[in-house]
Amino acid sequence: MKSSEGHIGRIFVIRLEDGDVVPECIERFAQENGVSVGHVVLVGGVGGGQVVVGPRRSNERPPDPMLLPVDGAHEVIGVGVLAPGEDGQPILHIHAALGRSGQTMSGCLRPGVKTWLVGEVILYEILDAKAARVRDRESGFTPLEPGISPKGH
Repeated sequence: MKSSEGHIGRIFVIRLEDGDVVPECIERFAQENGVSVGHVVLVGGVGGGQVVVGPRRSNERPPDPMLLPVDGAHEVIGVGVLAPGEDGQPILHIHAALGRSGQTMSGCLRPGVKTWLVGEVILYEILDAKAARVRDRESGFTPLEPGISPKGH
């Protein structure tokens, strides 16, 4: 286990508009507002895009992601961790549960989903916590690395 301590800074209440793409629009907001590390909560609706629902084969590296399309409007609740990549730009890793007509799918929103009508986001800024996303060669992922800063920062 690795860790880094910080404290809560600003708290942003954000309304996503119809067609805004998650996670891109939240990453852009973070960059424009100087948020480096944070915690994100999302509620609302999504109606397009794709969700990573797991690797095709659990023991394959790098994993071949299984993607499912978001067909039609779905209710969504998600939670994520924002941290800078090696270039210092914010990267949001967010997982969510999406529901429609009694069916639920859950997974990573990294490939991008479109907001349907409205999305509500609370972004908690975390100050003084050293953390960065560093590419792992074996998996191809950029996992959170507490205790380090992005290169050049």
